[in-house]
Amino acid sequence: MKIIGDYIDYTKIPVIAKIGIFGFWFLASVAFTFFISWQSKKKYTDPLEEIADAARKVAEGDFSVYLRPRHTKDKADCLDVLVQDFNKMVEELGSTETLKMDFFSNVSHEFKTPLSVIYSNAQILQRQEMDEEQKDCVNNITDASRRMSSLIQNMLKLNKLEKQTIIPEVEVYDVCAQLCECAVQFEESWEKKNLELNVEMEERAYIAADPGLMELVWNNLLSNAIKYNREGGSITISETSDDQYVRVSVADTGLGMNENVMKHIFEKFYQGDESHATFGNGLGLALVKRTLELSNASITVESTPDKGSVFTVIMEKAQKTKLERGDENES
Repeated sequence: MKIIGDYIDYTKIPVIAKIGIFGFWFLASVAFTFFISWQSKKKYTDPLEEIADAARKVAEGDFSVYLRPRHTKDKADCLDVLVQDFNKMVEELGSTETLKMDFFSNVSHEFKTPLSVIYSNAQILQRQEMDEEQKDCVNNITDASRRMSSLIQNMLKLNKLEKQTIIPEVEVYDVCAQLCECAVQFEESWEKKNLELNVEMEERAYIAADPGLMELVWNNLLSNAIKYNREGGSITISETSDDQYVRVSVADTGLGMNENVMKHIFEKFYQGDESHATFGNGLGLALVKRTLELSNASITVESTPDKGSVFTVIMEKAQKTKLERGDENES
C-alpha cells in the first residue's frame, strides 16, 4: 500500500522514522494546545477574572474600583467595551452612595439642635413634681431623644469614616486594659438583664491603633451582646495572642443568626431582627467593620440561631514597647 499516490511507500519507511514523525506531530499538537490555552487565558480568562473580582468588591460596598482598558479606543474589543461600561456603572453607584451619605449627614445635623432642646426640656420636667403617668410620658420622651441622638451620632461617624475624613491617630497601647474599661461601662446594663460576664484574657497585649476608634468597636460589640442576649444569659470576652496577631472575641448566648443574616450583618441599615423586638438602627456593625478596615484589622462572626453569636476581631500585634519591656523586667 502506498501513501500520496506513487510517491511514498510506507512499507519502505524505517520504523525509527515513523516513530520520529509520530513524535513530531504529537509534540507539535501539544505545543499548539498550550499556545492556544495561553492565548485564551491571556485574552479572555484573566480579564474576566479581573472583572469578576472588581464586581465582588463593588458588591461589598467599595466604589473606588477602576479597571483599565486593555487597548486604545481605535483597537477596543468587546472586553474593553465591557470594562468601560463597568467603570461607568461603578462611578454612578459611587455618586449615588455619596449623595445618600451627604443627605444623611445634612439631615443628621439639622436634627441635632431640635433633639438637644427636646432632651434638655424633658430633663427639666423630670425634676418637677408629677404623677406616675406624667413621669412615664417624660421618661418616654428622654428615652426616645437619647435613641435618636445615638442614631444621629452613628450616622455622622459612619459618614466621616466612609469619606475617610477621620485620620486614625495610631499609638501603641494595652488592648486588654481598654477592654476592661469598656466592659465596666456596661455594668448597669448587664445587671439589668441578669447576665453573667466572663473574661478570659492575658495580663496585657499591645496593639498599634487609634484608641478612640477601637473603643467604638468594643462598645458596639458589647452593646449588641447585651441587647440581643436572653435574660439570665452570659457574655464572654476572650483575648489571645501569638507572635503576630491579637484576637479578641465577644460571645453571647442570645438570639443568634442564620446564614442569610450573617451575609448582610455588616451592611449599613441592615437589621437581622425583622420583628424589631429590640431597638437598633443597623449602623453599629457597619461602623465596626469600617473602623477595623481603617485600622488594618478584620472581623469574623460565627452564630447559631437560638444559641448565640461570637464576633472575633483580629489585629496585628505591636512590637514590644519600652513600657512593656520594663514591665517584664520588673516581673
